[in-house]
Order: sequence, then C-alpha cells, then structure tokens
Amino acid sequence: MKTLRRYWLQLLLSALVLGFFLGYADQLWRPRAIEQIDLWLYDARLVKTMPGGVDPRVVVVDLDEKSLAEMGRWPWPRNLVAQLVDKLTQEYKAAAVGFDIVFAEKDDSSGLPVLKQLAGTTFKDDPAFQSQFSILAKQLDYDGHLADSLRDRTVVLGYYFSFEANGNRSGVLPKPVLQAGVFKGRSVAAIEAPGYGANLPVLMSSATASGHFNPLTDVDGVTRRVAMLVEHDGRYYESLSLAMVRTYLNFPPIEPIYGASPLKSYQPLEWLKVGPVNVPVDEHIRALVPYRGGARSFTYLSASDVIKGRVNREVLAGRMVLIGTTAPGLLDLRVAPVSAVYPGVEVHANMIAGMMDNGLPGQPDYLRAAEILLIIVCGGLLLFALLRLSPLMGTMATVVLLLAVILGNFALWQRAHLALPLAATLLSIVLLYAISMACGYFFESRNKKQMANLFGQYVPPELVAKMSEQPEKYSMEGQSRELTVLFSDVRGFTTISESMEPKELARFMNEFLTSLSEVIRTQYLGTIDKYMGDCVMAFWGAPIHDPYHARNAVLAGLAMQRAIRGLAPSMKERGWPLIEIGVGINTGRMTVGDMGSQIRKAYTVMGDAVNLASRLESITKRYGVGILVGEATRVAAGDTLVFRELDRVKVKGKDEPVTVYEPLGLANEIDKTLVSEIQLFHQVLKLYRSRNWDMAELQLLNLQKQHPDSVLYALYLERIAHFRQFVPPEDWDGVYEFDSK
Repeated sequence: MKTLRRYWLQLLLSALVLGFFLGYADQLWRPRAIEQIDLWLYDARLVKTMPGGVDPRVVVVDLDEKSLAEMGRWPWPRNLVAQLVDKLTQEYKAAAVGFDIVFAEKDDSSGLPVLKQLAGTTFKDDPAFQSQFSILAKQLDYDGHLADSLRDRTVVLGYYFSFEANGNRSGVLPKPVLQAGVFKGRSVAAIEAPGYGANLPVLMSSATASGHFNPLTDVDGVTRRVAMLVEHDGRYYESLSLAMVRTYLNFPPIEPIYGASPLKSYQPLEWLKVGPVNVPVDEHIRALVPYRGGARSFTYLSASDVIKGRVNREVLAGRMVLIGTTAPGLLDLRVAPVSAVYPGVEVHANMIAGMMDNGLPGQPDYLRAAEILLIIVCGGLLLFALLRLSPLMGTMATVVLLLAVILGNFALWQRAHLALPLAATLLSIVLLYAISMACGYFFESRNKKQMANLFGQYVPPELVAKMSEQPEKYSMEGQSRELTVLFSDVRGFTTISESMEPKELARFMNEFLTSLSEVIRTQYLGTIDKYMGDCVMAFWGAPIHDPYHARNAVLAGLAMQRAIRGLAPSMKERGWPLIEIGVGINTGRMTVGDMGSQIRKAYTVMGDAVNLASRLESITKRYGVGILVGEATRVAAGDTLVFRELDRVKVKGKDEPVTVYEPLGLANEIDKTLVSEIQLFHQVLKLYRSRNWDMAELQLLNLQKQHPDSVLYALYLERIAHFRQFVPPEDWDGVYEFDSK
C-alpha cells in the first residue's frame, strides 16, 4: 500500500512537471528563468561550434582610436568622408560599401552658412565678395561633395528606427522593399517602428541603397538577432546587412516563403528568398546572428590608413566593406554571446557572411511542435524507466537520455542549422529524475543527529546534513587549513549603546545580529565563530572543505551590507538609530579546531591571517568603504567578482605590506559606468605611486566632481597635498603605514 502511494505521488508530480514544460514549449507561459536558461544553452551551443578564423570576404573599415587621433575627432567633415568613399570605390575597387553610421544633420563645419548669411546681408552689394562666394560655395558644400561621391556607386547608407511610441522622425527614408499588405492574412508580426533617424535628402537621393542598423537585444541584454525587415507606416524596410547582400547580388527582389499548413492564415513565415540566398526568419521577421568567433573575426583596417592609401589593394578589391567604429567613445559596442564587449559593426559583418554562405541558423515554427513531441517522448520513456529500475540504473538511464538529447540537438544545429530550444526538455528530464529520487527516500539518517550535536551550534543545517553522510571524515581536532575569515563591526556602537536602555539595546542587537547571521549561515553557508558584543566573526572552508570559500565570504560581506540597509526602515519606525557596519575579510592558512580549556571550548580559528582580517575591518572607515579584503582573498575569489584596488598598507602589528581591495559585486551585474570609474581610479593609483602628483590630482578631481562625498578621493587628495609639502623618501614605494589598530 505504501509503495502504491509512493508511485501515485510520483506520477502526479511528474504529470504536473510535464504539463508545465509542455505549456512553456507551446508558449502558453514563458517564465523568465527558463527563457534565460534557453538563451545560455543557445550561447553555449553557438560558441562550441563557431568556425573561428578570419573571413576575408567582409572588411571592416574602422573609425578607431588611431583614425580619430590622426584625422580628428568624430564627426569628420563630409568632404573627408567623401575621400574615404572615393578611395574605397575608385582606387581599391570594393564591391559594395556600407555605412554603420547615419548622416542625419547638415555639415556646417566648412563655415558655408556664415558666408551665405554675409552674402545676403553685409556684402549683398559687394561684387567682389559675391564673385568669390559663388566659387567658394561649391567647394565648401561638404554634403554636396559626399553626395557626388555616393552617386552611381555601390554604397549603402545606414539609419536607425525608433521603437518608442512618440519617436521623432528626421531625414529621408529609402524606398520600402515590401509594400503595405504583403503579409495580410498571415501569422506575421513584424516589429513596428513609429520613428526614425535617417540621412539627409541630398545624401539619400545619391546612395544606391540604405538599411537600418538597429541592434535587437534579448531579455538578458545580449544581441542574438537582427530584424531583417522593420514595419513603418505599414511598409517594410530592410536591414543594413540585407541591403548590402542585395546590393552585392544586383538587387534581387525579396520573396517571403511560408511553411506548409492547411490553413492559409496560420502558414508561418519561414524564409526570405533573396535571389540565391535563403534567410531563415521567425514570426517577427528576425534572423539569428551566426557569430563565427570573437571580436575581429573579419579583416579590420583603420579608416586613416585607407584615406592615406596605406592599404594593400588586394585586401579590398571585390570585397564587401562596412564602415563602422570600435572606438569606445563612439558607443557602438554590444554585448554578444561570444563577448561582453563586441563591436556593433561586426554584428552586420556576421550577418552578411552568414547570408552569403546560406548558413544562418533558423528557428522555424515547426520546431515548436518538435519540442513538444520531444518532451512527451522523453518524459514518458524516463518515467517508465524510473518506475521499473533501481536508483542506480535509473540514474544511468537519466544520464544516457540527457546525453542523447544534447548530442541530437547539436547534430541538428550543425547539420541542418536549426536552433531547437533545449531548456524545457532538459529541465523536464532532470525534474522527473529528482521527483523519483525524492519520492524514494523519506527518512533521514541517524548520523545527521550525531553531527547536529557535534557541529550544529557552529555550522548551518545544510552542511550538517552533508557531514552526516560521511561522519568519519570530520573531526573537532585542530588542523592547519587555508580558510577565509570575516569580521564585521558596527561603527560608533559605543555611542549608540550609551544612549539606549539595556532592554532596548538587547532587542536592537538581536535584530541586526540575527539578520547578519542569516546571511552568513543560511545564504552563504559560513561557520559563525563567535559574537563579540556588536562584532561578528565567521569563516568559510571548515569543517567542510569549500573550494570557493573566498568567493562565498566576499558575497556574504556584500549581502551583509545590503541586509543592514534593508533594516533601515524597520529601525527608523522603532525609533532606533541607523547603523553602518565595516567588514574585513582575509584568506590564508590558519589553525582551526575545538580550542579552549577543559571548562569551555569553542570551534574557532587562529593565526596571522585572522588578525589581518580584524585589522582590515578597523580601517574600512578610513577609506569610506563598507568592505575591505586582502590580496589573498582577491586572488582566491576569482574573476567573477569585481574589485577596486584601494591602497597598499602596513597595518598595526604587520611588517609586510598588503594590497587592500574593495569588492563591488559580481562582474555580470556591475554597471559600465562603475567599471570606467574603477579603471580611472586604478590609473590614479599608478600616477600616485609614480609620484606624478599633478596628473593624479587632476584625475581625482574629475572623479570627485562625479562623487563629491567620496571619502576615498578626498583621502588621496589630502595625501597628495601632504606629499607636495613633505616629499617622501627616494625608496618610498607607495605603502601607507597605519600606526593604530
């Protein structure tokens, strides 16, 4: 009877899981977390199968830092852009040239508008002036120069659409490639754009074609798709990459190709046929970008080298050329599956190369039915196997099924260029297995109680459960291990405690210490060593080995700061003072074990590395930061966290200097503005340590303008002022020595 009840529960839960993922595959609901997993799996598959190498068919003429330094800051005068076009089309014989740039405003850099005004007012009746003006007007019409260079040449201009409801409209759009009503009665939902920023009429009328270069990002901000057609006022406009390919192929028409279906209204759009090229698209007329590798997977040339004629003709002859920028200041860098910083112009290059190879990955509508069928078949087979096999054999069957699904998915991707979603199938298999295992075990081991009695007062319950599986591996005896220790302390606690009644003070301490303890024990599985008044001491890496002890300690420190800020409304409501904590973290070898006397013992850590963590906590306020970590912690925590180097110091009781850092968060969560600020401050440190006081002060003042309340920047400005007056000795190495704890 118990066995039947167990199977009944397993079947019910399994049916719920399968129903949930079938609804996801049919797009009845789309939880963000599963969508994100699907995107990660897509990226992993893409990166694993990229061909790599450099494709010479598409060349990027780069408005890079070198070009800006040599030819002047952007925007360049249009007559200079005209020279670039002339060089590419006439001298280097490029097959097609595309601009990942829009020329939306007139170029007045020549001063022509001022001369026109003078010709119509002050020198209206001056024949000599009028004669010279008529000669100069044509020479100084830089937009006219560029228009002349574009005329009768295979040049594609770029422009952008605005997807905001009240988007502005400027410039002149090209002719639409598909007229209104072409998708009427079809299950096509093109992306609509109310506004646009297009090129000047004089330029648009001279160009061969024009295409939009809007980046499309998924929910995680990564560019994986390009809208091949965008709808505006009912008509359809092609992308820059599609316009380039059509220009290269002598402008074949665009023909929508639909999938087979008995109902015409439900026939899904699957392809755009462009001469010999088939472009797979989804219902929003978007195509997946076939990234061939990391940044610079195509030939890059500096624009200044092209203008100056310093490029080998064979590199450009007969090639498709994209003019764009990788200069950080011109803000055309994207997040791509292959890199967190990826040139936007290279997205178009990948699209062009993929279309020319007929190798764009596709997600046709019938893949939805295929995914649903795959979930049903895999789920049914696995459930049957798990009900009949032993736990070991059931595990093996699950692993085999997972491998079969993954390998089959990769084969479909490589052989047919089809991107079948993978997350729902894999997660359904994993959850069916988890349900089977959970329903097979309802009782806990007695060893867990034994471990709880031994370590429960120090260690989180999650770790006690793990230790109970192999209790013989764990001991309270002292041993030397590399661990990470954390100290936290409330700033100004003495003053706070003197202003509160004893009972109120106890409730106040219990409130914030409980919150901090939950972060350490529950969220990051740390071992709480002791409470010393308002101070909390904890460590990671013992009694259970934790290879990520430094990372977990740093994440715990960041979470503790957030927890204290989260208590502010509650404390304010109770009339309690708001508090701030300082956190010091250090990694190193230390002695850990049950130490003390026969009367009382405690599971604790000791050593120089522990003392340093305490010293680091004590100097956090000097730098105006919440957390300080030592150099060993910075190295052990890995590259998934972002740190800002603050100083090199000698703390009280230590002869060797140590570099101290402020952890700022996970790398994928850090704002680009903060990354730039960190880089700028690191430059300040180099200047400061090389005694370049003037440049260091200048950079600090720029930073201080952005953050006027920064204690850190004020501290270094004060030090620079001191060193100007009291010059440090010749052997000064930038280390600051603290003379108090």
